[in-house]
Amino acid sequence: MAGRLWLMKTEPEAFSWDDLVRDGETLWDGVRNHRAANNMRAMELGDRVFFYHSVIGKEIVGIAEVSAVGLTDPNDPEGKWTAVKLKPVRKLKRPVTLAQIKAVPELAEMELVRLSRLSVAELTQAEWDRVCKMAGE
Repeated sequence: MAGRLWLMKTEPEAFSWDDLVRDGETLWDGVRNHRAANNMRAMELGDRVFFYHSVIGKEIVGIAEVSAVGLTDPNDPEGKWTAVKLKPVRKLKRPVTLAQIKAVPELAEMELVRLSRLSVAELTQAEWDRVCKMAGE
């Protein structure tokens, strides 16, 4: 397993954890925020990703793995935006909500909390471990 840890947001009515499990792998495209795109460019094969349902639920529901990197977003006619592929690893024993995360002082600096509109965020090992503990992992 590679060393970096991420969180990627999706609106579950558009693409949910169950959709990822059903499909087995998905192309993660459509990211048009420079910081989020730079995070995707920094991803390596095998990096672990928290799969976060935004808007409805506002909770981390599963762990995915980066299965392809360095792809060009097929919906970008100029070819400057990036895409990656994700595959599911496992559903969390119990989801971890944004409200639960915000209630933990050690997670106050988490990009999910500080940069709430960022769709692809990096996590520290300590943040990852704390969220996993909250999920019963």
